[in-house]
Amino acid sequence: MTQQTLKQVEQYLEMMKGSGLDLVHRAEREFNTVSKSSVELQNRNPKNALIELRGTVLKCTKCTQLATARKSVVFGSGNASAKLVFVGEAPGYEEDIQGLPFVGRAGQLLTKIIESIGLSRQSVFICNVLKCRPPGNRNPSPDEIANCEPYLFKQLELIQPKMICALGTFAAQTLLKTTTPISGLRGKFYDFRGAQLICTFHPAYLLRNPEDKRKTWEDMKKIRSELDRIE
Repeated sequence: MTQQTLKQVEQYLEMMKGSGLDLVHRAEREFNTVSKSSVELQNRNPKNALIELRGTVLKCTKCTQLATARKSVVFGSGNASAKLVFVGEAPGYEEDIQGLPFVGRAGQLLTKIIESIGLSRQSVFICNVLKCRPPGNRNPSPDEIANCEPYLFKQLELIQPKMICALGTFAAQTLLKTTTPISGLRGKFYDFRGAQLICTFHPAYLLRNPEDKRKTWEDMKKIRSELDRIE
C-alpha cells in the first residue's frame, strides 16, 4: 500500500470518527451515483447513505481546477440524523489539509457557538456549499456552485434536519438565491426544502468583527427556542 493510499485511508477514518458516521462498512460494490429516488433514500439508514454519497463526492472531478489543486474533499461531519445543520461557504486551508469542516480558528469559534446553545459538534451536522477549497480561498464561481449544489441538497435530503443555519453572506445568498447582504437576511426564518433556515454571520467574520458576536448570539437563541418548540 502506497503512502498516498495510507494517507487517504487515515483521512477517511478520521472523518468517520469526527462525523458520527461510525458504521464503516466494507465496499461490497461500487458506490452508486447521487441519483437515488426519494423512496429508496427514505428506506435506508442515513449513516450508510451518507457514507455512500461521500464515496461519490470523493471521486468528483467536475471542477477541474478544484480537483487538481485540492488535498482533500471536505464532505462534512456530524450526526447523520441531526436536527440542525450548519452550512458554510467552502473549505479553507486547514480544512483542505485535514479533510474536515471548520477546524481552524473559525472552526474553534463555531464549536463555542454551538456549545453556547447546549449542543455539540457531534449532535449537529456541519458542511459547506463547496466540498473542495477554491485556490487562495477565493469566492466560488457560479459553475462550481452548480456542480456542487446537488451534493449539498442530497446531504440535506438524507439528514432531513428540522433547521439549517447558513453561515455568512455567501452560504446565505447561495441557498436563498438572493443578493441581499447578510445584515438583511439574518435573524429571520425561511422555509427551505422542508426545514426552517436561518442566516447568521460567518465565524471568520466574527473573528475580525467581534462586536457582532452579540447579534450572532441573538440568532443562536432563536435557533434554541425553535428547536425546543419542535422537540
